[in-house]
Amino acid sequence: RGSHSSRAAAAHRSLAATEAGTAARHSQHRNRPTKMPLDVRLFREADTLEQVRESERRRFSGDEGQARIDRICELDLKWRQSLKEMDDTKKAKNEASRAIGVKKKAKEDATAEQEAAKQLNVRIAELEKEVADLKAEIDGLLPKVGNLVHDTVKVSQDEEADNEVVSTFGDAVTPENIHPHNQLLWMIDGYEPERGVKVAGHRGYFLKGQAVMLNQALISYSLQFLTKRGYTPLQPPYFMGKQAMAGVAQLSDFDETLYHVGGEADDKEGKYLIATSEQPLCIYHQGDWFRKAEELPLKYAGFSTCFRKEAGKSGQDTWGIFRVHQFDKVEQFVLTEPEKSWEMHEEMRQSAEDFLQSLGIPYRVVNIVSGELNLAAAKKYDIEAWFPCLGEYKELVSCSNCLDYQARAVDTRFGEKNDKRFVHMLNSTLCALTRTISCILENYQEADGVRVPEVLVPFMGGVDFLKFEREPMVFK
Repeated sequence: RGSHSSRAAAAHRSLAATEAGTAARHSQHRNRPTKMPLDVRLFREADTLEQVRESERRRFSGDEGQARIDRICELDLKWRQSLKEMDDTKKAKNEASRAIGVKKKAKEDATAEQEAAKQLNVRIAELEKEVADLKAEIDGLLPKVGNLVHDTVKVSQDEEADNEVVSTFGDAVTPENIHPHNQLLWMIDGYEPERGVKVAGHRGYFLKGQAVMLNQALISYSLQFLTKRGYTPLQPPYFMGKQAMAGVAQLSDFDETLYHVGGEADDKEGKYLIATSEQPLCIYHQGDWFRKAEELPLKYAGFSTCFRKEAGKSGQDTWGIFRVHQFDKVEQFVLTEPEKSWEMHEEMRQSAEDFLQSLGIPYRVVNIVSGELNLAAAKKYDIEAWFPCLGEYKELVSCSNCLDYQARAVDTRFGEKNDKRFVHMLNSTLCALTRTISCILENYQEADGVRVPEVLVPFMGGVDFLKFEREPMVFK
């Protein structure tokens, strides 16, 4: 027994040491400067530079966007010139040091050479600062330039008028005498908004009873659905350090979307709550190099609670639990070879469609216009589900191909040593839980309750109908 106890203690110490070493290495890795989303070499050749300019025109970044590109080109030229001068000056310094050595060995006066070496050292220090300052300014500007917009994206800023409808499923009908999703959730005794507001403030809520079971049923079904398609479930940390988040989030997100929480005493920057599992999943393979293309694609089913400020939103979108500050989500996240990323984009979109079809939810797929793309996306599909009481389609899914924009930022590569390239990263919602629940409630309501979609019944313990337990809510 004593021998077994000693071995167990030794194993525990070994594991603890391994974890401590891993934490230290990742702390160092986390603090490295991130690489830039766009390759700066795109700004050096006339043809690729015009691609960047055209992409920014499609994003409607205006004169500011073109001026930013001009500034990057100007700074990059100065940086390369200063870098060359620094290298040449270091070579001259080495030559001067050798000359000093020769003269001293011959017992000759080396005063002139020593003075020259001293001046060269001064210039090297100046150039090192100049190179670092130029690089820092370039690195601050490049993340503000968006990914190259794909040619199949319609150039427009008006998504209401110009989003291309790619496909539809089901009938968008509005029966008479139906209730909106927030009332239905209340009537099945599924949530407590006022009690939630007392605890968490605006848009706080308690899920309750069968709504909790429906939420859990959707999570289980979603993960099983993706696992059968070759995805590996992955549940990430719910908060990220500032450096890690800066590598995968737009700068505007830090103020508009992300919640900042205080860290420990030695963590001056604190942490950021994740807005989607896509963010930590981008970092999951930071610095990794997949030697063989056969290792790709890597397909992950990310499951997490998500936290978003959702500042400035109002109207019907804020009813019930449709748009809230905290919700669960199951996400598709894929790393693949560049040659296969567009094929994978369509595959991921189809998986999201198949999932909604299995739930019997009417929807349409739209190709989002160029002016509404986030910086990382080269192309994005939204899948909008039909809400019969509202009489309109609402977004349930976003499916984006980010090419190597994110992979470059976190340095995730593949291929042989002489042909090492960045992977492409893609992401797509499978199931945003609160929105999907809201949509199910509206589409499956009956006179005395809500029918449970057939595929969810086994995950609900056989419950196939949610009876109304109370009258509609009276708004104060």
